[in-house]
Amino acid sequence: MTKKLKLEELGRIDVETFKKTPKISLVVILDNVRSMHNVGAIFRTADAFLVEKIVLCGITPQPPHREIHKAALGATESVDWIYEQDINGAIDNLKKENFEIIGIEQTSSSQLITDFEINSEKKYALILGNEVDGISDEALENIETFLEIPQLGTKHSLNVSVCGGVVIWEFAKNLGIKK
Repeated sequence: MTKKLKLEELGRIDVETFKKTPKISLVVILDNVRSMHNVGAIFRTADAFLVEKIVLCGITPQPPHREIHKAALGATESVDWIYEQDINGAIDNLKKENFEIIGIEQTSSSQLITDFEINSEKKYALILGNEVDGISDEALENIETFLEIPQLGTKHSLNVSVCGGVVIWEFAKNLGIKK
């Protein structure tokens, strides 16, 4: 008979071990994401898939905060993060480190994520934008590639944290995450 596993049966690592564990070549940039729930959920997803770090930009709230912690469940302690006020400064810094910058946005030049070939030899930085306005207009010209998730229903977008989960998983499984 199938049973749910207890927390101690899951074999999860502690924060100290997590910090020493090799990460995938993926950075997530949150550009003016206003919801603390979304920020916390992205931290939790980044922890699950060994994301290198999160860059919080603009009005994106920063830990420590009770509302972020509620969704992150401690992932703000395990996942490395920095704050940079200016999104273009964050992009430029990552370009200098040879990251390919990818905006997750519906644009005139977006391609479906299912059509994008993720190269396990490359480093990627994914930008997730504001819940209403998307990625900042001033950042658009500084982004090399735009990807979108295929959607077949009546709504035109996904919640930022849901979108982040889908996209981070797509990159993680192609960048070599293993259990």
